[in-house]
Amino acid sequence: MERPAPRRVPLSLLLLGGLALLGAQVAADTLMEACCADGHSMATQHKDCSLPYASESKECRMVREQCCHSQLEELHCTTGINLANEQDSCATPHGDNTSLEATFVKRCCHCCLLGRAAQAQGQSCEYTLMVGYQCGLVFRACCVKGQETADFAPGDIGDIQEAAKISEIEEEQEDPYLNDRCRGGGPCKQQCRDTGEEVVCSCFVGYQLLSDSVSCEDINECVMGNHNCRLGESCVNTVGSFRCQRDSSCGTGYELTEDNDCKDIDECESGIHNCLPDFICQNTLGSFRCRPKLQCKSGFIQDALGNCIDINECLSISAPCPVGQTCINTEGSYTCQKNVPNCGRGYHLNEEGTRCVDVDECAAPSEPCGPGHLCVNSPGSFRCECKAGYYFDGISRTCVDINECRRYPGRLCGHKCENTPGSYFCSCTVGFRLSADGRSCEDVNECSSSPCSQECANVYGSYQCYCRRGYQLSDVDGVTCEDIDECALPTGGHICSYRCINIPGSFQCSCPSSGYRLAPNGRNCQDIDECVTGIHNCSINETCFNIQGGFRCLAFECPKNYRRSADTLRQEKTDTVRCIKSCRPNDVTCMLDPVHTISHTVVSLPTFREFTRPEEIIFLRAIMPVYPANHADIIFDITEGNLRDSFDIIKRYMDGMTVGVVRQVRPIVGPFHAVLKLEMNYVVGGVVSHRNVVNVHIFVSEYWF
Repeated sequence: MERPAPRRVPLSLLLLGGLALLGAQVAADTLMEACCADGHSMATQHKDCSLPYASESKECRMVREQCCHSQLEELHCTTGINLANEQDSCATPHGDNTSLEATFVKRCCHCCLLGRAAQAQGQSCEYTLMVGYQCGLVFRACCVKGQETADFAPGDIGDIQEAAKISEIEEEQEDPYLNDRCRGGGPCKQQCRDTGEEVVCSCFVGYQLLSDSVSCEDINECVMGNHNCRLGESCVNTVGSFRCQRDSSCGTGYELTEDNDCKDIDECESGIHNCLPDFICQNTLGSFRCRPKLQCKSGFIQDALGNCIDINECLSISAPCPVGQTCINTEGSYTCQKNVPNCGRGYHLNEEGTRCVDVDECAAPSEPCGPGHLCVNSPGSFRCECKAGYYFDGISRTCVDINECRRYPGRLCGHKCENTPGSYFCSCTVGFRLSADGRSCEDVNECSSSPCSQECANVYGSYQCYCRRGYQLSDVDGVTCEDIDECALPTGGHICSYRCINIPGSFQCSCPSSGYRLAPNGRNCQDIDECVTGIHNCSINETCFNIQGGFRCLAFECPKNYRRSADTLRQEKTDTVRCIKSCRPNDVTCMLDPVHTISHTVVSLPTFREFTRPEEIIFLRAIMPVYPANHADIIFDITEGNLRDSFDIIKRYMDGMTVGVVRQVRPIVGPFHAVLKLEMNYVVGGVVSHRNVVNVHIFVSEYWF
């Protein structure tokens, strides 16, 4: 960082300023090598190949993605080899066996374990099973490494001479892989395998071996018919593989994806719709709709332009008016007008001539049904039948009792039916009583007799007791309600921030006796700012400082040759008192004194119940002063009050500024009070040219909410 030109400036407790660093981004061509290198870097650093990429080149994005996946496979394979060498098993520590990473790790781990097993059994390190080129390389590498690092374990530890002879024989043995003709790839262009008798070359997937038995050429899957392109797609051959290309476009309202599928275009989200301001765009498959924002009232319908048109209910609704009335449409509704009566057969007008009434054909002296039968009049007609509960027997010509319970099973009574001469009788089961109609059964409300201690809910045929909030139903009798001790529940410690007191049916939270008050939610405790509320007892010469659970009255006087800063001469109380050096004329000693400001401030800290790492509590920001020929440095130091080395100070550069950060490095149990004396020394050429002193009064409270 460059240092600014020399300039003398006054310093305070919190100094703001800094240097701005200018940078310029240099555009570079998206070369394929750079794209692949970026993919390798993304796999190594982030272990993720799906992060966005700024390049607009489609080819560069494809190269970057392929190189990233290739590097990820190499990293996962290395993890699998290390796993096999360290624990002789392929069980992952996290138990994840479904992800792509776990698949690569497990595959390379299994191949390495097979290679080590082959070495332990004295078998050849050439993998003959056709399980893939990469697995064969891992198998051979682990097998060869096992032979090179195998330790000798003598059968008899006491026989030192015999062990030495065996060791000499092993040293004389020749490494069977020094003459491996496939080392370095051998004569093969792709895959090589040395069987001992000859070298056998093979090709990767998508290639076939040429007649020279060494070189490989690409297989044209499109010509051979070995592709899986769908109907409407054309096969395009590529080196080592193929791709499917769509023959036709997707059509209006759709776009082609990288997977060769058609995806609906959301015109509403992309903003390419043409809906008017009074309409809302609603996306549909392949298109969109414009829905009006204004909704019409009842009795109106909205047209395509958003206008409200009256609905003719007389035409759209089936028979809106009752019989004898005519429907008349109105604005937004309709009315019904009464018709003039026109009586039909079996009816005649009443005396007022306003309505039709039934003609009683059974009225005396007329007997249309003949003697012995009962004539029953009906609206507009009549019928002949026996008395209620009987039917006419055409043979005996007498009325016989009807067993209604047998003729209409389950339809006469709600529960039980008993036949009687000319009628029937209904009864109910326990928990019910007969209704006023003599047929239906209605539930008996057992709750009217108050069988429960608190609340009772009547249910069909029975009742259920339940309790009010804060109580629970007894498991013994099922009717008594018992108080719930919310403070004793597993979550009781989290109900109140300080202390929980159980009361019948509920609970209450309390706070420490002084310095705190209960929050509006009735659970948390809030600190009382005595300095703001004015309930402190500080004198006019003292400054009130609020701390957690109380306040402190502190009086700060500026020493000789110092005066209070202008921002602390106001009437209201402040959190910081700052004294600035003010030398009298010709006072050389005062002018040469490097101390420019002396400040006093107060910091209130909690008692950290779980102290796991240093807590940053004070930040001293300063501008780097400038001098003609020397580079200035700022040194922060704690000179007094650091009891038990509970605090330290470090220098940090933030946003072009030099910042002294005071940290609490040890736990402190409140109540506790300490005064830290901090110094900011500006050193030029090994000499302190400026010094700012900050006295920090630290109060540690017993409680913190």
